[in-house]
Amino acid sequence: MNNKTHDKRRRAILKGLASIPVLAITGYQTSAHAAMLSADDPTAKALAYTEKSTVEGQNCANCNLYQGGTAASGGCPIFPGKDVAAAGWCKSWVAKV
Repeated sequence: MNNKTHDKRRRAILKGLASIPVLAITGYQTSAHAAMLSADDPTAKALAYTEKSTVEGQNCANCNLYQGGTAASGGCPIFPGKDVAAAGWCKSWVAKV
């Protein structure tokens, strides 16, 4: 292995390591902090999503698609990248099994 190849690899590693503190300082966010779904979202409108269910016994918290566990809001594969209210409802509601 020649020194130039070794230097390029070492520089690439150092650049990668240097980015870690920058990400920590800037507050890198994961999907755990997704934006709430708006009722004005086109998909939400198409599926009649509401933040508070009006259908007795049906809400996002007891839907098989809801991924928020016991949290007040969580993810739903119907609305990728957005959180839905646990008290919400849409036409895609499926009973938990």
